[in-house]
Amino acid sequence: MSQMTRDAPKRVAVIGAGISGVCAAAHLLKAGLEVVAFERSSIAGGVWHFDERVAHDPSPYPSEVPSRGDYEPIPVAAYRTPPPEDEDIDELEIIHAPPGPCYAGLKNNVSTREMKVSLASWPAGTADFVTQNVLEEYIQGIAEQQGVNAVTHYRTRVEEVRKHEGRWLVRTTRLQKTATPGWRLVERHWTFDAVVVASGHYHMARIPDYPGLSEWKRAYPDRVWHSKRYRSPQICRDQNVLLLGAGVSAADIARESVGVARHIYQSARGGLFDLPASFLPEGITRVGAIRSFELEASQRGIRDESSEPIAGKVVLENGETLCDIHSVILCTGYITSYPFLPHLHRDDISAGQANQPVLVTAEGNMNHNLHKDMFYIEDPSLIFIGVPYHIATFSLFEFQGQVAERVLSGKAQLPRYDEMRREYDEKARTKGLGREFHRFKAPGAEEAYVKDLVDWVNADAERLGVEDKMVGHPPEWHVAKQDREARIRLIFTAKEAEKIDSVEEVVGLVGEGR
Repeated sequence: MSQMTRDAPKRVAVIGAGISGVCAAAHLLKAGLEVVAFERSSIAGGVWHFDERVAHDPSPYPSEVPSRGDYEPIPVAAYRTPPPEDEDIDELEIIHAPPGPCYAGLKNNVSTREMKVSLASWPAGTADFVTQNVLEEYIQGIAEQQGVNAVTHYRTRVEEVRKHEGRWLVRTTRLQKTATPGWRLVERHWTFDAVVVASGHYHMARIPDYPGLSEWKRAYPDRVWHSKRYRSPQICRDQNVLLLGAGVSAADIARESVGVARHIYQSARGGLFDLPASFLPEGITRVGAIRSFELEASQRGIRDESSEPIAGKVVLENGETLCDIHSVILCTGYITSYPFLPHLHRDDISAGQANQPVLVTAEGNMNHNLHKDMFYIEDPSLIFIGVPYHIATFSLFEFQGQVAERVLSGKAQLPRYDEMRREYDEKARTKGLGREFHRFKAPGAEEAYVKDLVDWVNADAERLGVEDKMVGHPPEWHVAKQDREARIRLIFTAKEAEKIDSVEEVVGLVGEGR
């Protein structure tokens, strides 16, 4: 067995107060462990927290390396002296805690019946598909009722996490308003026995490297942007809009903006994760993959702030061109990034070159070297919650939180290092590296994963004399899953989206899942 025993650890850090972090912290607290949670925003909710403000778009284009993240970590003791008092506090808040991608009309695409966690019931009458405020309130209710708010430091960003002499050292900064108009950054250092990373997927925007796209961005910085900044369809009013990407975000923006925008084009490369064109509302023109963005010579090196169409054309792979485009929205997903763990990033190697200590490589599309998609094999006191996708999100993340609690409290034990390494290597051989590695889309994959976790910790509970056992998916979860599969069969039999009330009901199969 691993060295993690029933005698340790006792003090645990949880990074993030979305559903993953809140559930993990709640179960750790129930087990009597000392928990300190950190959330850079002002409230629990994670990706479901709506903030009308928007994060800065990445600059320059294309994407930065994964270790860069969506913020620049503050060096140690950078603010021993007070910063200038004339700096804009709203701007500083956005820099310190970039708002997430939640928009006003965002809905879940997996039913609330499948998402329900054991810590709380949904309010009576909750529909299967609801707007973000219902989901945000659900998470915040759990955080309050389970005592998570009481141990969470909000407006507190984790700058660095590293191991030193057997303890995890965590350095944080908190943006704190002062009594007079002004602000200060408060730096603090902490020590922990274990760290649970539940910081989520949707932070670092993935910006593709299309020829000419960076020139379009320089000339029209406010009209070429990532979907993380989308808040409402009004931003598309009376414009010809090009949506780059064919996943969930593109479908949502198209659905909301049709009738508001002048015309919407949606580019699809024909990739594995593209939603069928039949999911798009009438009036949307789907086009193929893009070859390049071309800017008129007169616009090169000039920043154009007019409201006229962009002076250039989009060239498709088939040779066709799109002209008179007002805005380009990049619905191109996100990069896996942990800027507070720079020593576990290798931006200079590919996934196939990753060795045993590496967590994230240049592609930024998977977490390497995790046992059960959770425990960092080189040091299992570093645990990740919420890595898998194409799953029922809330409920699966709670199962992971329960497993983390059982291991950290000594109710379950991890296998020996060589056994964890062998299991990971076998999964890499069978599933391959990259985005597919954490994708649970094969029939029954999610159920099998949860059953595997439950069987493992319950076998250990029996062996160690632990009375309480972990319970897997309840019967109502399986009924809800069957209902979703029936809707999916209807879609792919009928070959038309009109047979389904909304796109949210079906992207659990072919979309990202959220």
